[in-house]
Amino acid sequence: MKSDIGKKIKELRLAKGLTLKDLSEKSDLSIGYISQVERGIASIAVTSLEKIAQVLGVDLSYFFTLPKKHEASVLRSYEHQVFSVEESRYYFRLANDIEGTILEPMLISLLPNQTMDEITTYSHKGEEFVYVLEGVLTVYVDNEKYQLNPGDSLHMLSTVPHEWANYTNKLVKVLCVSTPSIFKSRKD
Repeated sequence: MKSDIGKKIKELRLAKGLTLKDLSEKSDLSIGYISQVERGIASIAVTSLEKIAQVLGVDLSYFFTLPKKHEASVLRSYEHQVFSVEESRYYFRLANDIEGTILEPMLISLLPNQTMDEITTYSHKGEEFVYVLEGVLTVYVDNEKYQLNPGDSLHMLSTVPHEWANYTNKLVKVLCVSTPSIFKSRKD
């Protein structure tokens, strides 16, 4: 999936007559990182993809199918929808589209056997809370590496460079609550 997203980014960038440097300056992402994403070498976080979508003048849904809009206060377990952001992660929305909310609660499953060369830290506005439910999560925060076990948590400003990984041979599941909501800006 990450190569599909990368191809779409490159096609849009070229169609708009933008260089990698132009897209880098306007999205606040490095030229090297964008190049790696376009070639399918690096994965991209939803927040970084949202920055690129804004620069390229498309909705986030251009890159993948977003969950259907739900406005009720209760979201049943059978209503959880998965959307794959990259090959090694699956995101499940855990809340509905209630007007005026800013939190984005998600259940994220990280597939096993990720490699060190797949890690590129990133930052964005907002904050994140991560709680490990299952497995061992490796977290990079501001040039420090941490191993989080089930029951461990992390709370940070998202402006600090960060990234997660699963270097084990077992699935990792985390509860993540972040701001701003990744889905609030979409048009239904």
